[in-house]
Amino acid sequence: MDLRTRISAALKQAMKDKAAERLSTLRLVNAAIKDKDIDARAAGQDEGVGEAEVLAILGKMSKQRVESARTYEEGGRLDLAERELAEIKVIEEFLPQQLDEAAAAKAVDVAIAEVGADSIRDMGKVMGLLKAKYTGQMDFGAVGSVVKERLCN
Repeated sequence: MDLRTRISAALKQAMKDKAAERLSTLRLVNAAIKDKDIDARAAGQDEGVGEAEVLAILGKMSKQRVESARTYEEGGRLDLAERELAEIKVIEEFLPQQLDEAAAAKAVDVAIAEVGADSIRDMGKVMGLLKAKYTGQMDFGAVGSVVKERLCN
């Protein structure tokens, strides 16, 4: 079952279960995907965004909520932070399992070897390959520093 179908099924189930918070989050996810579909159709992609783009949307939404929760906690608004954390749990149900540090480091090494990267100039090629293979499975902000470190040594 593809990701869009899983999200739609979860949305329908949340409606049946009358789970208001879950339903609200799933509607936000659906709206974000449809928004990107509209942009893609305007750019000439009649079928909308693909699976990788949907994963990227979910990853971005999750990251935004982590930052918001942190901000709310620092501001003493624990009620809002808890709401953001609940939304993260719903969104992460649809994301693939995150790679741990060791697996991410190994993926970086494999990507560097596959591209034949030998200097920092090849960082874009390595990151492009990693994004193509591991969208939604790793934090590319953190991985970028690992790639940079490996290419500078």
